Amino acid sequence: MSMAILITFLSSAVAHEIRPAIADATLSEDRVELQITLNAESLLAGIDLEGLEDTNEAPEAELYDELRALPDDEISKRLTEAWPDLRDSVIVDADGERVLLALDAVEVKAESDIELPRDTVVQLSAALPSNDGDVQIGWVAENGPIIVRQTGGGDDAYAGFLDRGALSDPLPRVGTATESAGAVFVRYIAVGFDHIIPKGLDHILFVLGLFFLSMKMRPLIMQVTVFTVAHTITLALASLQIVNIPGSIVEPLIALSIVYVAVENIFARDIKWWRPVIIFGFGLLHGLGFASVLGEFGLAPGRFVAGLIGFNIGVEIGQLTVIGLAALVLWLSLRGAHMADLDEAEMRVRDPDVMFRAVSICGSILIAIVGAYWAFERVFL
Repeated sequence: MSMAILITFLSSAVAHEIRPAIADATLSEDRVELQITLNAESLLAGIDLEGLEDTNEAPEAELYDELRALPDDEISKRLTEAWPDLRDSVIVDADGERVLLALDAVEVKAESDIELPRDTVVQLSAALPSNDGDVQIGWVAENGPIIVRQTGGGDDAYAGFLDRGALSDPLPRVGTATESAGAVFVRYIAVGFDHIIPKGLDHILFVLGLFFLSMKMRPLIMQVTVFTVAHTITLALASLQIVNIPGSIVEPLIALSIVYVAVENIFARDIKWWRPVIIFGFGLLHGLGFASVLGEFGLAPGRFVAGLIGFNIGVEIGQLTVIGLAALVLWLSLRGAHMADLDEAEMRVRDPDVMFRAVSICGSILIAIVGAYWAFERVFL
């Protein structure tokens, strides 16, 4: 069972993450223009992205990798040729009337590392029907998540994160739709939670590493508080572009932070004075990782504070959920041991402190192995 979990974590660490596409919509009374930044290789490979976290999980993963290795101009050519078969997947609904978009231009953004997703920008346009109805925009669930933003509305313009084939709010042809700060706040709570459960495997392991130090509540509260304060600081600074450190540096260091807390758990039985200081530093790193995700969601400047606070609260709810589930599983295990019909010798073995120590060491060893593999993979593979 433990080995199966380990293999799952290792396989999930490979790059080819699925990122949301971003569609900027410009509307007039008689025309719609879309600029969509997307992953052309996943479309050309025919990957069903709904529910996936990584293209390596798809049956078409080998074809995707072959496409990813092709030159930029070849991808542009293939996407242009395939557009007649792909355009039905982009949805523009004008008051109940379906609009088919023409492909005007394709620009493939160069990316030297074939292990990373490559962005392609497509320019689409179409005439709108003569009715005066609002327009809704999206695409099919198989294409994965997409962010639809209406241009021309300044900081308050609508920017909706759409998943599972959902369509945007109705967008007016004259003027722009807006989104309240409260709506953005609530929406980004879900985004932050989703980044921890189920997508944040590295953050889940780090939080479990904090949990496995001691059964006492004080060390856990101290560690989580310090970690929260630290990643909140860098999440804000990085999102505001005040601090900008490449992911090639941040991601391996996050993996090493997981290794550190896990190894220290094996040798320490209680919190030492240096642990909160080190965790604060690790929290700064994890905040940079969170910021890279938040930046992918096209948050409008006028809703930055609401989105940032909502995202951070979602992350905290996710972390507390991980800790709560771990504590529940451990409590049920210890309770079951005490309720069992055991002799005195067996009861000594099943002492809660002894059992927690055994679980902590075994769990920390597994966490350290996964973290070490991630650090190696993120540097050398």
